[in-house]
Amino acid sequence: MAELSYLTAVRESYDTVAADYVARVPSPAEMDPLSRAMLAGFAELVRMAALGPVADLGCGPGRVTAHLAGLGVPAFGVDLSPKMVGPARRAYPTLRFTEGSMTALETGDGELGGILAWYSTHHTPPQWLPAVFAEFHRTLAPGGHLLWGDYVGNERLQPTHGYGRPVSYESYLLPLDRMAGLLEQAGLAVTARLEQEPGKRVTRPHACLLARKPDVMGTAGARP
Repeated sequence: MAELSYLTAVRESYDTVAADYVARVPSPAEMDPLSRAMLAGFAELVRMAALGPVADLGCGPGRVTAHLAGLGVPAFGVDLSPKMVGPARRAYPTLRFTEGSMTALETGDGELGGILAWYSTHHTPPQWLPAVFAEFHRTLAPGGHLLWGDYVGNERLQPTHGYGRPVSYESYLLPLDRMAGLLEQAGLAVTARLEQEPGKRVTRPHACLLARKPDVMGTAGARP
């Protein structure tokens, strides 16, 4: 089956900007305190549930994957761009990084204790988000957790350049309530949300959602 055109654009664009992205994007230690707190809370939930590893989807150069590993979470990274995966492997040789798409993960049903989608879904056209979130549901273990973080709004962006280089990807900013609704439609229960206004480094509103795949009994709360 032919690859979706938007995936090709995302891969080629991030292959083009990879070196500049690595040089310019801040490390997790430089994130705002609330974003770091959401990552820490997610890591604690995953550790407590002990249901399997975390897949960092759209991991880029692997810095957030390594941050999760430093918080005691068994984490690995997946990215479309081989020129992103290469630096991640070199920087963190003890962690696993693979090329792949969140539309079709090379992971069995219910194998993951957690999924991190950290500023990695905004290139997905809205009509494809239900399929992506269904893949999250498929690969999460019952009781497993998802942390989604990204820009929010109501806008389609078509930049010609990114990180100083030509790009062909697009970005789709959706309202937070719509993102939460799409996760719920995929069978993931939203348990917490955080929405932040633009700050010093982030010029657009951004948000986080924590969600959980209901356990076998169908509840989204704490396991007995």
